[in-house]
Amino acid sequence: MADSLETARDVLVREAVYLDEQRWDEWLALFTEDCEYWMPTWRTEDALTSDPQAEISHIYYANRAGLEDRVVRIRSGRSPASVPLRRTTHIVGNVLLAGAEGKSSMRLRSSWTSHVFDPHHKRTDVFFGHAYYELRRKGKAWLIAKKKTVLQNDYLPSMVDIYCV
Repeated sequence: MADSLETARDVLVREAVYLDEQRWDEWLALFTEDCEYWMPTWRTEDALTSDPQAEISHIYYANRAGLEDRVVRIRSGRSPASVPLRRTTHIVGNVLLAGAEGKSSMRLRSSWTSHVFDPHHKRTDVFFGHAYYELRRKGKAWLIAKKKTVLQNDYLPSMVDIYCV
């Protein structure tokens, strides 16, 4: 399992690097077709929303097609939220194995921070939190089947997008 955990950590680091370098196709390739990508909001100061279908979320995509659509809009230059595109630096750490189902899937928890520079407003924002992943083995590769991002500092000075967290 140690080799698998190292490989899984590599997936999380690659995700961060691909976002920072705007390598959208490689980033999308890290996700399964049926992936769920979710960033819930805080219902109260100490409780997150629990159902992306019934409650508000910062970000929610039910599958990779939703992520692909978002990337198309980012690349088009016609998404007001993405023009000009913010510059990011992601740092991922404290990656822990939270559980595994045989050799075909594993659950991970990580901590992250993202420094985001907005060239339009000449401002830097820092976002931070935890991420919960379910990775699924496909052949020799581990792919992201679920990602839940908990944004700890959710009083947002501006919008937050997939490449900011």
